Amino acid sequence: MNTIQHFVGGAFVQDEPAAWADVHDPARGAVASRVALGDAGAVDQAVKVALDAQAAWAEESLGVRQQVMLEFIRLVERSRDELAELVTGEHGKTLADARAEVNAGLDVAKFAAGIPHLLKGDYSENVSRGVDTYSIRQPLGVVAGITPFNFPVMVPMWMFPIAVACGNAFVLKPSEKDPSASNRLAELALEAGLPAGVLNVVHGSAPAVDALLAHPDVAAVSFVGSTPVARHVYETAAKHGKRVQALGGAKNHLVVLPDADLDAAADALVSAAYGSAGERCMAISVAVAVGGVGDALRDRLVERIGRLSTADGHDEGTDMGPLVTADHLRRVSGYVQAGADAGADLVVDGRDVRVPGRENGFFLAPTLLDHVRPDMTVYTDEIFGPVLSMLRVDTLDEAVGLINGGEYGNGVSLFTRDGVAARKFQHTVQAGMVGLNVPIPVPIPYFPFGGWKHSLFGDSGQYGEDGIRFFTRRKVVTSRWAPSAGSRVDMRFPA
Repeated sequence: MNTIQHFVGGAFVQDEPAAWADVHDPARGAVASRVALGDAGAVDQAVKVALDAQAAWAEESLGVRQQVMLEFIRLVERSRDELAELVTGEHGKTLADARAEVNAGLDVAKFAAGIPHLLKGDYSENVSRGVDTYSIRQPLGVVAGITPFNFPVMVPMWMFPIAVACGNAFVLKPSEKDPSASNRLAELALEAGLPAGVLNVVHGSAPAVDALLAHPDVAAVSFVGSTPVARHVYETAAKHGKRVQALGGAKNHLVVLPDADLDAAADALVSAAYGSAGERCMAISVAVAVGGVGDALRDRLVERIGRLSTADGHDEGTDMGPLVTADHLRRVSGYVQAGADAGADLVVDGRDVRVPGRENGFFLAPTLLDHVRPDMTVYTDEIFGPVLSMLRVDTLDEAVGLINGGEYGNGVSLFTRDGVAARKFQHTVQAGMVGLNVPIPVPIPYFPFGGWKHSLFGDSGQYGEDGIRFFTRRKVVTSRWAPSAGSRVDMRFPA
């Protein structure tokens, strides 16, 4: 059976790990390979290698770092289909969705390739007679990234291209559910000219995470995952004196006003709720129908759901692949039953889907619950599956109150033709990313990605200027090169 090892110092580690975990093909429900589970010793070795490599890398010119990043982009573009195949084989999303994920990761790498401009500081001349003040940004040293299963290419590329372009060395701990893509990205970075040891991959579960959070030579930790783990990462890493950005869960709403184009809103809801089997932190999991549009919107959703194909992500024409593991399938299915038991109208039940030739796969077809109430777990909890809940309210103010009363504040959208209503919505809603007639408001790479409330721990989002600031620290220099005029002690506070 194929084994997946750590990638440290530019090579795969050949030592026998303390433990292994199974990696499944979710479409077949079968074990496809085994991945090494790193312990504190494996993490320590990776950090030591990164620490040794970082000093020389930080001294490389910005032009060299930019050239490495440009070559890395070229190699990833050349390997797009290969990376997509790895993602589909271990995660389950369709090949088209996996290719789009690679493209989204490339967008951040392209942003990082502008590093000579992004690291420019500020300069003020003659702040006092003969005195100039300027700022510079310098790397932190060794930094770490802990990434989730749902985007095994894109989320690592939210982190390490910016981190290494800034002059840091990076230790990546990807999800053990779909680890192969991270190893391949590290190989491509090495081929692009990144020195060995600047980007390392350590696989593992909680012990590897905790070792990174506590390691004295890790200066910063970037995390994307569920809210309970994000809170743990933030609190533990901060306790050890580290800089932390920890992105947590979400319960994203799409609000539909009576004046909206209902066909466009229904198209958006189906794409945003069921794309990637709902395993996206920016997936829309709640539709809020305002002012009597609920029945018309539901009818349009049912018609569109009926045209979707749920099958192996490798198959041509598949709209939605399987969930990532059998445990996750059971969890999501349990939420569907809980919603029905609590009194929601189970309009479309995807639990009985059967995929010929893939009877053991982890499949759940698109599911729609209507007349959901805010007290139901299907509404309050992040389900992370292809389950859309519909609530009905009378006014926009009621919809905003519903959103603002929730635990999360990641993304939210409004569909309307009314500019006044849209402006009020964007001003009053408590979420970090807002879409107006846009279902999934993921920012382009030169704006930061991040939510509010329990969707983000720390004050820094991913990529954009937030990424540059997070992976560097500012130094302010005040200099005086005036000709000598004798010495004199001055005890006053500088003015």
